[in-house]
Amino acid sequence: MTAPASTDTLTPPPVRQQQAPALHPRRTRPRNGGVLARRTAKWTVLGAGAVVMLVPLYVLIVNAFKNQQDILASPFGIPWNRLTFSYLGAAFDNPNFSLVRAYGITVLFIVLVNILSLLITAPVSYVIGRGRTRKHTALLFLFVAGTFVPNQVLLIPVVYVLKTVGLMGSIPGFVLFETCLTIPFSVFLYSAYIRTIPSDLDEAAAIDGAGPIRTFWQVVFPLMKPVVATAVILHSLSIWNDFVDPQIILGPGSGMYTVTTGVYAAIGQYSTNYTVVFPNLLLAIAPALAFFIVMQRYIVSGLTNGATKG
Repeated sequence: MTAPASTDTLTPPPVRQQQAPALHPRRTRPRNGGVLARRTAKWTVLGAGAVVMLVPLYVLIVNAFKNQQDILASPFGIPWNRLTFSYLGAAFDNPNFSLVRAYGITVLFIVLVNILSLLITAPVSYVIGRGRTRKHTALLFLFVAGTFVPNQVLLIPVVYVLKTVGLMGSIPGFVLFETCLTIPFSVFLYSAYIRTIPSDLDEAAAIDGAGPIRTFWQVVFPLMKPVVATAVILHSLSIWNDFVDPQIILGPGSGMYTVTTGVYAAIGQYSTNYTVVFPNLLLAIAPALAFFIVMQRYIVSGLTNGATKG
């Protein structure tokens, strides 16, 4: 009697699959000090620039609360037990000019110039931005060329023009001049942004029966809020910090002082009383500095949106 055949089958050994070699083997970049050196150099330059900008601001802020003796003895020191707000309070009661009135006049100029500039440059920029002919390009270059002309070069001709039309030493004359200074940059900024807005919106508005003026103010202009905010912030800071233009056009005889010309009138040309100099300077730059810190993100967003949109 024969034994039954075994039903167990032998399992073949697993076949080891060979991994195909990578077509593009990863190359290991040797580590060196080049990247570290570049980073160190970058942060060194940035740190040096920050120190150059912040040290004068530190001296201004610290010395605005110190007396004359402490300022002369140690301009960088902080005598904590002798710091006082009395000198800042005295700056508001200066007999030479009213700081609060100077704030109001400067803010009035800022509002008038920005409104007038927007009403003039926004429609012009719309025409240039939507145009594709050579005359539109030439018109844009004409406005851009105005950004290369220094303001001081225009002062003497402007003074003669304002005297001729009877606007010298007046608020309308100064507002018109400051508005003219904002036109080249505003047209350049707005027209570049408008070109990133799809023209299909204009066509859809035209189908609905809207004319060019209505299309711009109701369809295109609301989309320009980031770049308008950027232009308004930059123009406002420029007007706030301007000294030469209001000093010459308005003049001391007009009795209208902006913040910068008012500080000049309060300090005097050859003043060495630092308890008057530093508090007035601090009160002059504090609103502009706070405004810039709060609004700087709108400046960056308006410029970047215009560059990357579309």
